[in-house]
Amino acid sequence: MLLNEYELNQSNLEKFKYLMSNLEKEREQNRHTILIVDDEFDNLQLIKRTLRRKYNILTASDGVEALEVIEKEGNNISLIVTDQRMPKMNGTEFLAEISEAYPYIIKMLLTGYTDLEAMVEGVNKCNLFQYISKPVDPGDLELIVSNGIDAYELTLSKNTLLNDLRELFFTTIKSISSALDAKDTYTHGHSHRVTLFSLILAQELGFDDAYIEEIETAGLLHDIGKIGVPEDILCKPGKLTDEEYEIIKQHAGGAKKILDTIPSIQHIAIWASSHHERWDGKGYPNKMVGEEIPLPARILAVADTYDAMTSNRSYRKGLPHEVAREEIINCSGSQFDPAMIEVFKKVEDIFRQAAIDPVKFYNEYSRLNKSIEDKETAKVTEQPQEA
Repeated sequence: MLLNEYELNQSNLEKFKYLMSNLEKEREQNRHTILIVDDEFDNLQLIKRTLRRKYNILTASDGVEALEVIEKEGNNISLIVTDQRMPKMNGTEFLAEISEAYPYIIKMLLTGYTDLEAMVEGVNKCNLFQYISKPVDPGDLELIVSNGIDAYELTLSKNTLLNDLRELFFTTIKSISSALDAKDTYTHGHSHRVTLFSLILAQELGFDDAYIEEIETAGLLHDIGKIGVPEDILCKPGKLTDEEYEIIKQHAGGAKKILDTIPSIQHIAIWASSHHERWDGKGYPNKMVGEEIPLPARILAVADTYDAMTSNRSYRKGLPHEVAREEIINCSGSQFDPAMIEVFKKVEDIFRQAAIDPVKFYNEYSRLNKSIEDKETAKVTEQPQEA
């Protein structure tokens, strides 16, 4: 019995050792990396000895050398401690150089001088987390760095949460858009096609990805106000009466009312609600004139009209591309912004191809899909590979 108990205890001990070994390996793999930059060798070694028990340490003797380290290891670095007074490049110059590309790295400036100018410059240009005076006590340095790492992890957690919320938000937008289109079988896919044509125009105009992404959101939600339109009017096969047309027109203002409840996209609410405004001021809901109409709404107006003309409806077949093209160009200066029609002329052949295979082209032009796909790719890449 005692032997069995001994064997059992030995077995548990081996398991414990194995678990502890794996835990140590995991801790080692998950250790934060810190870059120390200082032209004084003794000071560099002191800081390295102080921090190496808890962190992976990289070193550089000046700002130029530090930039080379950043080029290779920037994505792995959590925190930087750099001296201010160095040859070739001082500390604030180095931190300012990397600040935009690596905003989440915690940056600390170390100096033996009471340098108010460096302090202000560090805060303004480098997003400086901490200003440390020399000589620094090792215990104080450990505490300061520990606080910096806590701040880094908090920032990272917030960023992950924001990305998760952003993905959920965009997925929800696409679901709402699909549900809207499903209300009318004859306009199924309308919101996605309008969005696609808007993306083609926006890309030709050379907007940055963030702005194009907002235009994409506006496109997907531009008809959200139709939630309040009765289906017997929305799907009516014949011509609408004047009263029915007035009800249909309410969807533009309805879009703004719905989207205004989400503070972060109130500007998009205005874009979405203005896609039936006309350049000559005869549109709705607010009879805006010319450049009073938000630029994204002017883009949506062309895209919406093109899809309305080329898509099948309950009361008629879709018109050929050539007919739609001619009509849209003829309405330059009355219904549409003349500058936008010039852009349309440049990409009208892409419109023609996109209308034939909207799914393929939407995958190519969408910024929202790309954001979600990039995140999914990152998740897969981060998964541990099987041996």
